[in-house]
This record gives sequence, structure tokens and C-alpha cells, in this order.
Amino acid sequence: MKVAIYTLGCKVNQYETQAMERELRARGHETVPFDREADAYVINTCSVTAASDQKCRQAVHRARREHPEAVVAVCGCWSQTHAAEARALGADVLTGTGERMGFLSLLERAVREHGPERGAPLEAVDPPFERRHFEWLPAGGLEGRTRALLKVEDGCANFCSYCIIPYARGPVRSLPMGEAAVQALELKNRGYQEIVLTGIEISSWGRDLCQGTALIDLLEAVSAAVPGVRLRLGSLEPRTITEEFCQRAAILPDLCPQFHLSLQSGCDATLRRMRRKYGAARYLQSVELLKSTFRHPAVTTDLITGFPGETEEEFRETLDFIQKCGFARMHIFPYSQRPGTPAAEMEQVPKALRAERAHRAAEAAAAMRRAYLEECVGRTEEVLFEQPAGEEGLFLGHAPNYAEVLVKGTELHNQVRPVKITRTDGEFLFGELEE
Repeated sequence: MKVAIYTLGCKVNQYETQAMERELRARGHETVPFDREADAYVINTCSVTAASDQKCRQAVHRARREHPEAVVAVCGCWSQTHAAEARALGADVLTGTGERMGFLSLLERAVREHGPERGAPLEAVDPPFERRHFEWLPAGGLEGRTRALLKVEDGCANFCSYCIIPYARGPVRSLPMGEAAVQALELKNRGYQEIVLTGIEISSWGRDLCQGTALIDLLEAVSAAVPGVRLRLGSLEPRTITEEFCQRAAILPDLCPQFHLSLQSGCDATLRRMRRKYGAARYLQSVELLKSTFRHPAVTTDLITGFPGETEEEFRETLDFIQKCGFARMHIFPYSQRPGTPAAEMEQVPKALRAERAHRAAEAAAAMRRAYLEECVGRTEEVLFEQPAGEEGLFLGHAPNYAEVLVKGTELHNQVRPVKITRTDGEFLFGELEE
């Protein structure tokens, strides 16, 4: 059969999509782009914001409308938490965030049994809080990519007051260290030059294994297994960044000095309403530890504006705080109300004000990004090249700090080359290949 997959959401979803694509091909099926004719259309969904929910509904509706004779299958966070909506939109196969290999078996059955009369969907939406084991999936990268994703953790136990994801993903489950090292070595042998360790909350890796191991132990094990391959970490909780973590991480030769520390707010009062597990002072300590330990690290973050109860004074406190941190990049989101979470029941900030604050924060973020990139000018960076960019003979790659670098050149795909950085436009770095 021919299967087309449309993916929404985070790197974990991207990882799970590539794992499903790989397994489908191993079973003798063909994967095709989502705009091609197929026997089945799979939507791997996200539910992190209301906008994500809307995109999921639109994707299912469009697939059902444009391909009435095909099987439409839905999996992921949105279908885990909004199964009734997916069912009402006409999904033929409906699962959530668990048992992706079982989902593919249901998909095969649906295609075999599919007839002119559409019956009840094949469903397997399990209770997420009953999950106790990490689901092994084959690691890899999406078609044409130079970096691979290695999912090492699933689930979250933080229960921040605004977040629906713990209800969609269940408790923390970790990929054992030895298995992570084996998968990393396989990725190296398949030619990948960079591996991104990802998960729903990778700072919690190892908590369920009860072996006294933590994320830094996993990082050391993977690094030892794949010398010469760049390693990059996914989003981290600030409390992960300790002196011991930095000292041990700094001696790993292939660790990329880019650290994404989730902030969400720079105001202690807002952080308490969010049920975050740190205050602004602890967060700043993490940033300062990273900047004092690593060579010109890129510290990036997420920010929510207009959280319930956020006053103008609290928002200004956040604006002042982000300047102290000097972020290399920020992802800024107006607060999105998620039914079923504690924050949804709090006093809401008007949507227009949430958006206006997001705009102000974005202006500050753009200035910080330009300042960071200007500090890169004159440096030589080892750039992993990925794909041609534009019509001017430029090739795009990423430096270890994840800055996007453009150079004149061709046939550079999957090469790591030294580049002298010559200028920036505030968004990209431009440079010249060195011999």
C-alpha cells in the first residue's frame, strides 16, 4: 500500500513519524508525500496550543474531503486528548500517543478491509497514565536530512498549570542507556553527522529506571559510542544545569554548545502560577553557568506572554529579565488556553493583549539575536551543510551553536567544513569556506 504522513508538532513527533515511515517500508509498503495519491493518509497530531488543535482538525477534514475513498488515520497528542473530535471528523483509524507499531498494524487492517461503506473506526486509544515502559522505535532522520533524532524519553511529570502534554503522554519513561548507545552507533554507521537527543522532557531521563543515572550519564555514554558525531540536546529544564553537569559536559568533544532552557516567564509570581519548579534567580544561575563554562554557547528559550493574571508590571519584569540572559534565540507564544488544565480556570488576559506582549517580546528577542550573531562574525565555525538555499548559489548549514550559515558553494550536502564568518543580516550568518 501507499501511505502519506502529515506531521504536526515537535521533534518527538518528527522522530515518531520517521520511525513509522521506516517500519512501513520494512513491511513492504511505499511512503509518498502527503499531496500525492495514496491508499492511506496518516495525520500525526499535536495539541500543545489551541492553534495546534485547529491545524489537526483542518488536516483531518481536508484528507477526508480530498480523498474520500482512502483510509484516514489519526495518531498523536490531539487524538489522545480529543478522540471524540477525531471520530466525528471521520477518522477510519484512531489511536493516541502509544503503541505506534500497533497503530501501523491497525492501518494495514483498515486498508485491507476498506470498502464503500464506512463503518466504525478502528480504535486503540489507551489510558496514558497506565503506561510503564518506553516504546522502542527505530531511530533515524527524515528524508534528505543530515542530522538524526534519537528519542530517549517520553512522558512528563511536571504538570505545569498551562500544559496539556502530561495528560497526552503519561508518566516518564526512559530508553535504557545501553540501547541508546546502540541506536546512536547505528545512526553513525548510516552516515549521520549529528544526533539530536530528544524527548518530551529529557531532563527527567533515567528517573523511572531507578539506577541512580541522570541525563549527563546518558550523554557521556552516547558520546563514547559515536566519536566524531556531533551531539545536540533537546529542551532542558533549568534545574538540569548544575556545576557538575557543566564540568562533565564541557569535556565531551562533540557536544554542540547550544542549550535550550525553557523559561516561559521571567517573573517569579507568574512562574508560581505556572507551577514551574524554579524561580528567576535559579534560571539566571543556569544561564551564567553555561556561559562561563562553554565557548560562546547559544542559550535559547521559550516564552509565554499574557499568562492568566499577568499584569503589565509582571510582563515588564520578564522583559527586563530576558535582557539579563542575552538569549541567542527565543520562541515566543501568546498564552493558549487548554481546557482541562488549571490555568484554563484562572482569570484570563485578553487575547489582544497577549498578542501585543508577544510582539514587544519579539522585538527584544530580535535585537538579542542580532547581537549574538554579530559576536560570531570573525570566528571560524565547523558547519554541517544540509541543502541549497535560494538561487544565488548559496548552501545552508548549521554551526555547532545552531546558527544558520550560508556560503557560496555546491555539492556540500552532509559535509562538515570550516567556515570563516564574515557578516550577519540579523537572522543568518554568511561566511567563506576555508580549506
